[in-house]
Amino acid sequence: MKVVSLRTGRQRNWITAFRRSAFGRAIIRRLPVRFKRWLRAGRRWQRSVVAQIRLRWHRSLQLRVVSTTMVLSILVIAVLGFFLVQAVAAGLLSSAESSALSQVKIGRLTALAQSTVNVLNPQSSDAEAPVNVAVTTARALQQASGSTGSYLVFIQLTNIAPATVHWVGHTDVNIAETIPPTLISKVAGDQKTEQFDNQNTVPLTYEPTTLVYNQGQGISVPALAVGVPLGSYYRLYYVFPFTQQQATLLLVQRILVVVGLAVVVLLAAIASLVTRWVVLPVRHAAQAARRLSDGHLGERMQVRGVDDLAALATSFNEMAASLQGKLRELEELSNVQRQFVSDVSHELRTPLSTIKMAADLLFESREDLDPAGARSVELLQSQLERFESLLVDLLEISRFDAGAATLDAELVDVCDLVRHSADDAQQLAERRGSRIEFRLPATGCFAEADRRRVERILRNILVNAVEHGEGKEVVVTTAIDSDAVAVSVRDYGVGLRPGEEHKVFDRFWRADPARARATGGTGLGLAISLEDALLHGGWLQAWGEPGKGSVFRLTLPRVAGQPLVGSPLPLGPDEAEIATSLGGSPYPASEITGVISRG
Repeated sequence: MKVVSLRTGRQRNWITAFRRSAFGRAIIRRLPVRFKRWLRAGRRWQRSVVAQIRLRWHRSLQLRVVSTTMVLSILVIAVLGFFLVQAVAAGLLSSAESSALSQVKIGRLTALAQSTVNVLNPQSSDAEAPVNVAVTTARALQQASGSTGSYLVFIQLTNIAPATVHWVGHTDVNIAETIPPTLISKVAGDQKTEQFDNQNTVPLTYEPTTLVYNQGQGISVPALAVGVPLGSYYRLYYVFPFTQQQATLLLVQRILVVVGLAVVVLLAAIASLVTRWVVLPVRHAAQAARRLSDGHLGERMQVRGVDDLAALATSFNEMAASLQGKLRELEELSNVQRQFVSDVSHELRTPLSTIKMAADLLFESREDLDPAGARSVELLQSQLERFESLLVDLLEISRFDAGAATLDAELVDVCDLVRHSADDAQQLAERRGSRIEFRLPATGCFAEADRRRVERILRNILVNAVEHGEGKEVVVTTAIDSDAVAVSVRDYGVGLRPGEEHKVFDRFWRADPARARATGGTGLGLAISLEDALLHGGWLQAWGEPGKGSVFRLTLPRVAGQPLVGSPLPLGPDEAEIATSLGGSPYPASEITGVISRG
């Protein structure tokens, strides 16, 4: 996908550069408005088509295999067809040359056998006698070609001064364009070496040429010209048109094209069929895995045969069955655990209420007791309050586990919730000698949220920051944008070790168990806070480093259920600098309500 995006980016950059250049602006400015609309519509259509083709290409293995098979098949068949056509053409040409040479030898002997031909002494009192002899001989030789006209005969008269005609043959052929001058020169050289009319060792000379007809007489075709001398006064030329060879070669080419296309189509169909055999089980496996991930644990693949694909289906079904069994066991165990927690929590409330009432009576009359008894009553009262808080948290956790938690959203000012949630943390901060600094925008931060749950989240992270702040200040910052509201709580205490920013939200997890026992708490506060944030569709995140403190950031959507794409406040050391005003205040001074400090 990166390669595709880079190519698209280069294309867009080229188009953008052209449109921004002076030449491009000049061309676009001179175009008609309707043409510009058509151009934009065409570009949108082209982008849509290219995107669909690219998406289809990358998503379909069968399409890629079939397309690759077709392209490679076309290349292979084209190369093989080219060499086959060349071989057929060479064979036809060799056969035509052999046949032509044989025909010329026969024609030469036939011409020499004519009674009127006297190749050694053509002189006569009649100046037209040599011409008549040449015409008679040419006609006799031409008649042997039959009705097919497989060759044309021409006779050239040489060394005959009284002759007025130097060529005898078809009058519709342009002899000067048909018979090459080089061939004439070679035949003239061979004529000088011929001594007798019955000499059989006279060499035959041939060259490829083009049979050219006079204007309006016919269509020019490739041909083979063969020449041989007839004594010292005549030269015999044969022209063999390649009409039949051309027709044969064209037929072979057509057959190769048709057969090649048929082979390509058959190979593509075979590749599609074979790929389908492989792809379909994979698609079924993907669909079954998707349905399995959606919760349809009874989904299974159909097993056919005993091949590798059947082994894949069998393995998938075994995996699905094992996963279904494990999930059922875990679900049953989880149900038992949730039911146990819920039952224990409910059952403990009745005796706890009785013990609480008795403890309240003892606590009210602690002044009448001796110092040791009074101290014991105070400890009993504090531990009962902690026990009651633990029962409340356990009941809340059981509701989240059972999926029974509901969101009662209304439009609230998160800044007011921050102030109201700080009461418990303020009392703890006074005992620890620290202070809580608030940086809240004067305009307010309104969002749709459940007041009770958001206050619980803020109370838990504020108390956590004071407990682990080691007496240093705690900074609370609130910000808002068009989509979300964020609250960050920054402390400068012990911080978090690497990996603990996720563990801190686990149930009953303690970074320092001794510190947790000394400061109280149930160990479920941050876990419940995370569930509350997720119920809003928000985020609850943590950052920390050992010795540098930590940051807890709550991000909520301004509209309940709207997905989040970002947070108005950063998470990490940058936020710490903003919160402590080391890098400047995140809000103008006129929009900050002030710093609330106690302790």
